Amino acid sequence: MQGSSLLPGLCFLLSLSGVVAQKTKGTCRSCPLYASCVNDTHCTCNHGYISESRQKYFTYPLEICEAVETRVVTDDCSTGVIFNLNAQTNSMDIHCSDIIQGNTQGPSAVAFISYSSLGNIINASFFEKVNEKDQVYLNSQVVSAAIGPKRNTSLSQAVTLSFQHVKIKPSIKKVFCVYWKGTKEGGHWSTEGCFLIQANKTHSICNSTHLSSFAVLMAFDTQEKDPTLTVITYVGLSLSLLCLLLAALTFLLCKAIQNTSTSLHLQLSLCLFLAHLLFLTAFDRTEVKVLCAIIAGALHYLYLASFTWMLLEGLHLFLTARNLTVVNRSSVNRFMKKLMFPVGYGVPAVIVAISAAFRPQLYGTRDHCWLNLNQKFIWAFLGPVCAIICVNFVCFILVLWILKRKLSSLNSEVSTIQNLKMLTLKATAQLFILGCTWCLGILQMGSAARVMAYLFTIINSLQGFFIFLVYCLLSQQVRKWFGEIIKSKSEPELHTLSSRFGPDSKPSEGGIFPGQVY
Repeated sequence: MQGSSLLPGLCFLLSLSGVVAQKTKGTCRSCPLYASCVNDTHCTCNHGYISESRQKYFTYPLEICEAVETRVVTDDCSTGVIFNLNAQTNSMDIHCSDIIQGNTQGPSAVAFISYSSLGNIINASFFEKVNEKDQVYLNSQVVSAAIGPKRNTSLSQAVTLSFQHVKIKPSIKKVFCVYWKGTKEGGHWSTEGCFLIQANKTHSICNSTHLSSFAVLMAFDTQEKDPTLTVITYVGLSLSLLCLLLAALTFLLCKAIQNTSTSLHLQLSLCLFLAHLLFLTAFDRTEVKVLCAIIAGALHYLYLASFTWMLLEGLHLFLTARNLTVVNRSSVNRFMKKLMFPVGYGVPAVIVAISAAFRPQLYGTRDHCWLNLNQKFIWAFLGPVCAIICVNFVCFILVLWILKRKLSSLNSEVSTIQNLKMLTLKATAQLFILGCTWCLGILQMGSAARVMAYLFTIINSLQGFFIFLVYCLLSQQVRKWFGEIIKSKSEPELHTLSSRFGPDSKPSEGGIFPGQVY
């Protein structure tokens, strides 16, 4: 066995190119890449390259030199011998037994060619599995492999092809190993018999069970991740998780504010806390499809439950404003207690169950554990959200109208005025927390998409902080409760210090206190 340059007897290489160069008279003022001038009249390709027209000397100004490497086998193969052929930045491993194909009457050869410009002609638009939503590109040089003299294309053992990527992009969604399949219509790229073994940012490795012309196609993610938005999301949601936890503890422990409204706030805080926590920890866990689908379903349910509790908040605020003078004696609280849990947790469960029953495969995507945007499945979430936003907006308008009417007939009772002011503040915050942030998310389109994305990310990731601010920090009863806790903790310490170091007690010589003389 030995290697050699391209032999004249390998006539099968003529079929690897459909373009035949034409000779013209003239001098070789500018030879193509990988070629040199001979006698100031003709160009010839350098060692390891072959002209596209398969002519040794040429003057055609548009001729191209393609990289080629051949191996000639003159005797029987040893067991397990594998040839490695390299052409420019691509390579192929082929078993020696597939080269000789049982031919013992003469030498056998294999050729491996890497085309530098053929990909401009037969590009990704010829791919049979192209998806309109995926931007598929040919991201390697086109290579061809052939054996002779029989030129059989079927192999007993798969060849391994290594491609260097033409463009290095980090956001690769899919990689396709393809070969050129000739048809009556002309041909197209096909994945039949080609398999991806490994891929990274710079190289792809493929296996093929036959010989042909090969390439690598890639679908790139058109939505590049903004590192600033990522930082804002993680910092904002982390702050929201802390605030939601503090708010939930406040609603549970502060007995002075415990009522139906506080129960609604508590359930809203818990749903948002679980949704944000799951989003931060599992939104990108797409390795296991079943697990990713479960995560997507859980996020769908938790965010819908959050919106449903927001709807109940708006409804309770409207009923409270309408029955302000009898809020403690009316049937509002009894009605909300019977309604809130079946609606708050039952309605989202029904929506998710119906969605999962009809489109279970659309839970989870290749990049994120969320609802698939295909077939408009995202409206299983956006539909209820838009309806809740509209209902809460109507409730807000009605609350303002009721408050305005009641303010005109107020007497000088201070407590009533304070209740009305607090209701107005909560109504305004309610609309902001419930609807405005997600309206910005829906409006992420056109030239203002980037600005809307930043506003949505900042405001939505701080929902927990807004809830803690409005319902806890701005509540006089909660501030008084916080003050009592701090006071109760400080009093035992003062009592301990006064008992140990009273008016008649003296510090020991080894003690360290202000004013002590050493």
